[in-house]
Order: sequence, then C-alpha cells, then structure tokens
Amino acid sequence: MAKAIKHELFYPHPAEVVWEYLTNPELISQWLMKNNFLPVVGHEFEFRSYAMPEMDFDGVFYCKVLEVVPFKKLSYSWKFGPGDGTLTSSVVNWTLSEKDGGTELLLMHRGFEGSNFLAMLQSMEEGWLRHIQKILQLLNEKTNGTTEA
Repeated sequence: MAKAIKHELFYPHPAEVVWEYLTNPELISQWLMKNNFLPVVGHEFEFRSYAMPEMDFDGVFYCKVLEVVPFKKLSYSWKFGPGDGTLTSSVVNWTLSEKDGGTELLLMHRGFEGSNFLAMLQSMEEGWLRHIQKILQLLNEKTNGTTEA
C-alpha cells in the first residue's frame, strides 16, 4: 500500500476564493474540522475530531505550518496517535494553480512515519476526497453556482 494520498479537484472559482477555504479557521471548520489554524509559518495548531480507538486515534491532529505562499501553496505537518504520546507523522501539501478560468487544487498527504496507521490512512484517503468536494459544494452554495465570490 502506498503511503501517500493524492487528490486533484477543479473549482470554477479564483484561487483567492479557494485559498480562503484553506486558510480561514471559520471556513475550515465548515468543511474539515474545528481548528485554531493561522496561515503563519511556525504556527502550531490542532484539528479536533472525535476519538476512534479502533484506529489508534485520540481525536486530535497536531499540526505545524511549514510553508505559506499566498494563493499558491500551503504545507503543514500532520501528527496523530492514540493519545499515549506515540504519534504518526506526515505532511499535508496544498497546491493551487490557475486553470481554465478557475483553480486546480492538488492535495498531497504523505510521509506517514510511525506505526499503526494503515487503517487511518485508508480512512483519510476517502475522507480527504469527501472534504475537498465539500469545499466545492460550499463555494457553489455561496455563489449560487456562478464563478463569482
């Protein structure tokens, strides 16, 4: 099994609008999880979900912003575990590219160093796709299906 998740999705919206959904904590909570994210390199933050003991997950993703290139690239570390101090480490990379009057969003989540993460990796493979599709749904609801924000 590959230790990487890759998804691409096209949004018929400008990169600045899609970027807001990746960097605004209130908007992130609408499509992903509660968080205390700030788009500042070095900022440590958490995504909070519910515990899944069957997947050795305590309900918290521990993250740190690694790179911010406004409207183009965002990268952060992503650590999780059962709550006993044992963490699986990985990195989430978002890349936005202008294309066909909209934005191509590429998600690469890779690394997955540690143990006992295979069930979680499989869950995140499906979960990430659902979540980035939710951004598109929210944008379409906000713009009534037009490309304006």
